[in-house]
Amino acid sequence: MPNNLKIALMIIVTLILAGTMGFHFIEGWNVLESFYTTVMTLTTIGYGDFAPKTRGGMLFTVLLVIFGVGTMLYTVGLVAQIMVEGRLTTLLGRGKMEKAIDRMKNHYIVCGCGRIGYLICKELAAEKVDFVVVDNNPEVIQKIDEDGFVYFRGDAIHDKCLIGAGIKRAKGIVCVLPTDAQNLYVILTAKELNPDIWILSRSEEEESEHRLLRAGANRVMSPYTLGGTRMAMAILRPAMLDFIEITTRRQSLELRMDELEICAGSPLIGKSLEESEIRQRYGLIIVAVKKDSGKMIFNPVASYVIQGGDKLIALGEEDNVSKLSQACLV
Repeated sequence: MPNNLKIALMIIVTLILAGTMGFHFIEGWNVLESFYTTVMTLTTIGYGDFAPKTRGGMLFTVLLVIFGVGTMLYTVGLVAQIMVEGRLTTLLGRGKMEKAIDRMKNHYIVCGCGRIGYLICKELAAEKVDFVVVDNNPEVIQKIDEDGFVYFRGDAIHDKCLIGAGIKRAKGIVCVLPTDAQNLYVILTAKELNPDIWILSRSEEEESEHRLLRAGANRVMSPYTLGGTRMAMAILRPAMLDFIEITTRRQSLELRMDELEICAGSPLIGKSLEESEIRQRYGLIIVAVKKDSGKMIFNPVASYVIQGGDKLIALGEEDNVSKLSQACLV
């Protein structure tokens, strides 16, 4: 609530209390009659059934009208202004978001923006990947609006919300709603609306994982399993965990591990790793290659021939990773 409205309401309450007590002591009316007369006076209705009889009561009424009626009119106008401006802001904001979503293609949809969903959104935003958040929590909407995230306000389990978020043009959808049942429903709906969409889902219960996969999710992850595994690694293999954190943390300036897809027309297609001179020119190590079929080749030999659709898992300095990424796409 704006401060000026708070002050105006406090003044009105004070005037009502003062008017009630004034009429009670000056005119001798009971509290209810005094309160009734005060309200009728401030609202300028004045039915006329109660009127001051004494000179003091008349002067008091004049002062109450002078100070009170103006304050009442100001407060009513202020409330109307806030309501109109709030409505206009909502409408304009909604129109702006709809236009932003309409311009998107091959974007991601994040269903649910709780703690995990928000972290996903921050990572996508840092990578400058287009995405739309679908959530209906007013506090969440306010927070992501302040962060500048594109959002569609509504419940992700409803078809119209997914359609409004552009699911038919989307590349992938991330289901991080509070329950497995909700995520399952979104997966089924998403596959119905866009059979080719890639789906990542959160799993709360271990036994739900296979159901989510059978429903159409490409990958299911449990934050509790991942967190527990990482904490165990901190105890059993701390050096390995340090290496993983260094290579996967965005803030790291030492090393970066990234996935680089070889697109059609890339000059690297048809060349072996040795002929591509990736190590010599970019100072990078190709840790693994993921084939288009899903097969993973670890520690590929120098004679491995790069093919279109391959995803190179490269390790090295961030600038060099970015340079190789451009070479893969050109």
